[in-house]
Amino acid sequence: MSKTVLITGAASGIGFYIAEQLAKAGHYIIVTDLHQHSAEQAAAKIIEQDGNAQGFALNVADSDAIEIFFNEFKRPIDVLINNAGIQHVAKLEDFPADKWQLLQQVMLVGPAMMTKAVLPRMREQNFGRIINIGSIHAMVASKYKSAYIAAKHGLIGFAKTMALETGDANITINTVCPAYVKTPLVEQQIASQAKEHGLSEQQVIDTIMLAPMPKKAFIGLDEIHHTVAFLMADAARNITAQAIAIDGGWTAQ
Repeated sequence: MSKTVLITGAASGIGFYIAEQLAKAGHYIIVTDLHQHSAEQAAAKIIEQDGNAQGFALNVADSDAIEIFFNEFKRPIDVLINNAGIQHVAKLEDFPADKWQLLQQVMLVGPAMMTKAVLPRMREQNFGRIINIGSIHAMVASKYKSAYIAAKHGLIGFAKTMALETGDANITINTVCPAYVKTPLVEQQIASQAKEHGLSEQQVIDTIMLAPMPKKAFIGLDEIHHTVAFLMADAARNITAQAIAIDGGWTAQ
């Protein structure tokens, strides 16, 4: 059955891939991104492939903007995918305070306020799927990413709490936690990590990023989409509060 799916940060990377694939499966996609033009372009690409989509600007770091968006947007949301993310790599001593706070706003406060906005309608229709795109760094830590790791760890705690609060309805909330995916965000991280550690970019890939993974491979976008599609299904109705690692065995150690 077709569902209305809202994805944040969906103009590129993981978010766009998920949007594209879910549209091919017949779902109606609400593409949101920081910039209106980017969101509309992404939606247009989906429509060119015979999918159904709309694109909207939405700054998830701005709680007032989220409230305004949902006051104006009347279509009920069946599935919310909290995907928007940013990264900054630095030692805490060198980490700009405003940047640290921005990462929390985008990746923890934003998902909380988005969830708050969609829950009333999900309760009315007795159906909802909230899927956070977390990270392996929602489960483990690495150097120089204190803000990102704090936000992603917080996302798991938030999801657990929401699972308790929505246990009386057919609503689930889960966090998908992939290890490194070769997206533009990760490409930037490779360069930043090389600078911080004094290594070449290939050394960063081999000795930092893929070293903890027994399978020694970047995670594919198809793996994340497959997990999201599974969590959306009616047969996943009792899977909630879970952090699902797609990590090539990283957390086995």
